[in-house]
Formats: sequence, C-alpha cells, structure tokens
Amino acid sequence: MREYKVVVLDSGGVGISALTVQFVTGTFIEKYDPTIEDFYRKEIEVDSSPSVLEILDTAGTEHVPVILVGNKVDQEGEREVSCGEGQALAEDWGCPFLETSAKSKTTVDELFTEIV
Repeated sequence: MREYKVVVLDSGGVGISALTVQFVTGTFIEKYDPTIEDFYRKEIEVDSSPSVLEILDTAGTEHVPVILVGNKVDQEGEREVSCGEGQALAEDWGCPFLETSAKSKTTVDELFTEIV
C-alpha cells in the first residue's frame, strides 16, 4: 500500500482545515481552533490502487522555509534538469537553490544548515 504525505498550509481563517476535516470525516465544522495542529490518516484509492494519505494540518500557524534541491549532482551524465533551470525556478519561487549528492556528501551539511 502506497503512502502519501500532505502538509496543509494556509494563511489562517480561509477554510482549509474545514476542507481537510470534510475530506477525512465527511462532516463540516463551523468553528475550528486555529491554535491546534492536527494529523489525519485516511485510506483512499489513487490510480486504482489502495493508498494511505497522511495529512498534517498546520492551521496556518507555521512559516515553512523552502529550499529547492537538485540531488545526485555526482551523476552529471544522467542529469534531467540543468543547474540553470533549477536556479531559474528557485528565483521564481523566491527561495535558495542547492545542488547536492548524498553519495559524495556534496553540499549536504550546507543544505540542512541553510534550512535552519
């Protein structure tokens, strides 16, 4: 069974938590405490396969740092996205871009330092 993880982010008070609860439980909630972070788990069918969807509803209280990462930089000959394409997308998203390699430990420490 495949597992999918979803993090629900919003600016607060726009009804995303109500959508999530409706999807998971089939009920509509009129009032929701925005200070609560909830975790939901629901079995669904995706592309005709049974799957588990895990949803973390942050209730709009989180500011999430984003870094675009191109991994496996050690496999240059098998590259599917150029460094320039990655950099351009990061600029569009307004976030840093790093190329890494778990195998050769290229920029791994820098990645996790940057996210903090």
